[in-house]
Amino acid sequence: MTSNGTLLGAAQTSAPACVDCDYLFQHPLMEDGQSPRTVDERRHQMMMQRKAENICLDCPMMTRCLYTAVVQHDVAGFAAGTTPRQRQEMRSLLGIKVQPEDLDTLAGVCGPNRQVDHDEVVRLRNANPYESLESIAQRLGCSLSTVKRHLRKARSGDGAPATPRPVPPSLEQVLHAYRTVLARRQRATAARSAA
Repeated sequence: MTSNGTLLGAAQTSAPACVDCDYLFQHPLMEDGQSPRTVDERRHQMMMQRKAENICLDCPMMTRCLYTAVVQHDVAGFAAGTTPRQRQEMRSLLGIKVQPEDLDTLAGVCGPNRQVDHDEVVRLRNANPYESLESIAQRLGCSLSTVKRHLRKARSGDGAPATPRPVPPSLEQVLHAYRTVLARRQRATAARSAA
């Protein structure tokens, strides 16, 4: 207990270790396609990768982070003990595609004469039920009346037929893909060492 009477411990939250080590997880040598130019850079890259892997493996949020990085968001850098290329291999094994985030829409940056997507209006409203319709209109770069029209269509069922979303893979399926991809990497490393 602290001097002001608050409890320490379980109620206190701390950030995952990767937040404090962003210099490591977002380092250019940790990105796919970045080949070290020298032997020293290669050693440095291997040490950084081992350190990042150990941080991930010790993290209590590892499985949640892995699932999010593989199934929900196409993140950059080293995440959940994997490189972007490894996460793409896992997606291939799972038969899923993850669309890159539409940061322009999220930031409210829209080009002129942009057609407003009905499904996007409905998705934004469902994702942000307490946000004002005016704010959603600003995000989409359209008028308030356009947002209202699309939401009326959705309520009345006159909107475009909803495309069925594929069922996302289970956590167990993602973990199986993770183990498969890492086993391939270990076999490739062993083969290179034997040569």
